[in-house]
Amino acid sequence: MLDLDKVLAPRAGLAYGLLRLVTGLLFAFHGLQKVFGVFTDSQPPLLSQLGIGGVIELVTGVLIALGIYTRWAAFLASGTMAVAYMQFHWKFQFDENALPALNHGEPAVVYCFVFLFIACQGRSKSAGGGKQG
Repeated sequence: MLDLDKVLAPRAGLAYGLLRLVTGLLFAFHGLQKVFGVFTDSQPPLLSQLGIGGVIELVTGVLIALGIYTRWAAFLASGTMAVAYMQFHWKFQFDENALPALNHGEPAVVYCFVFLFIACQGRSKSAGGGKQG
């Protein structure tokens, strides 16, 4: 029988690096949409709450993907997604719309907790990247 510990454990650093890279790039793309209006029909004003959120998404996503100031960028991104979920999805409603599956907030919740994990983990040594921060 295949021992997954022996197969997967040595690749944990690589898997974490890929998680950080892909999640950072996906997050940066959301920011790209908000800041530059790429692949979207609506672009918020840059100095609005959504526009500033877009700048945070773009900058922190790139930093996380590159492994530069990873902890700080991921911590800021996690907090941004916590605010996004509470303010734009949950809206402090205590009914059936409080559930992420019903208020379309699942991506914000997943980003929030993945970025919290990345903030705690930092830049892995085997994943490469820049300054730890």
